[in-house]
Amino acid sequence: MEGSGLYGRPAAGVLADAGMTVVEVPPHMTAAARRRQRTGSKTDPGDALAIARVRLREPALPPPRPHGAIEELRCLVRYRRELVADRTRQVNRLHADLEQLRPGYHQRVGRLSTTKALDRTARLLRGDTTSRAQVARNRIKTLRSLQRTIDGLAAETRGAVDTTGTTLRQIDGIGHLTAADILTEVGDPARFPNKAAFAMANGTAPIEASSGRVQRHRLNRGGNRQLNKAIHTAALTQIAHRHTEGRRYYQRCRDRGKTKREAIRALKRRISDRIWTHLNTHPLT
Repeated sequence: MEGSGLYGRPAAGVLADAGMTVVEVPPHMTAAARRRQRTGSKTDPGDALAIARVRLREPALPPPRPHGAIEELRCLVRYRRELVADRTRQVNRLHADLEQLRPGYHQRVGRLSTTKALDRTARLLRGDTTSRAQVARNRIKTLRSLQRTIDGLAAETRGAVDTTGTTLRQIDGIGHLTAADILTEVGDPARFPNKAAFAMANGTAPIEASSGRVQRHRLNRGGNRQLNKAIHTAALTQIAHRHTEGRRYYQRCRDRGKTKREAIRALKRRISDRIWTHLNTHPLT
């Protein structure tokens, strides 16, 4: 089934409860199978045939996302991401207004993403009765409301992560929010039979680009970018703290002649392997 995590989720649940084996066919595989058809048209019967052919060709397709703690956590994480994106847009719009109202305001206010900066901005606009100033004040109210909701979701997410019983937070650089990102993006860790498959899925495994006697690898820009971002955050956090194992490993890579970027990539792969181990040796409650 394609879309078993969205519109097809109720149907997938009914089929699974009836004792049928249901697997998720990724949309990109369906699209590739559709392109191989002679007509190239998109119809429901044609898509059903393409999905069936993909299932016969790919025996290791994952099951649909299960209900439970991870799915609840996924809802919180995605909603928080939406609100963070909304906050960024509001900050950008407020910045554009302030550049018109108070050129050079940032020297007195600082970054608009903090509560203190918003308080300074409100004082800066005090007494200004123009329409643009009123709009800016409304944006400040919206930003404060968004920040309160985001903070509340962060607290709720921390509780949801603790409920899962995950041990990911034992890894240096992984806090509650980063662990939540990892859990929601990975879903069922059984989808990845080994560390190499997991690294390829999250983009930390380099792509071989050898030719003849020249053996080399290039950066992997594929994979799950949200998962890659979480691993990158953990790597930078480890590097910033001298007492961590990651910082010592990073320094050994630098001592062997690797550039900063190469050392970070090597550390990210190491963290990816550690995450896979925790997900597979410490099942969630």
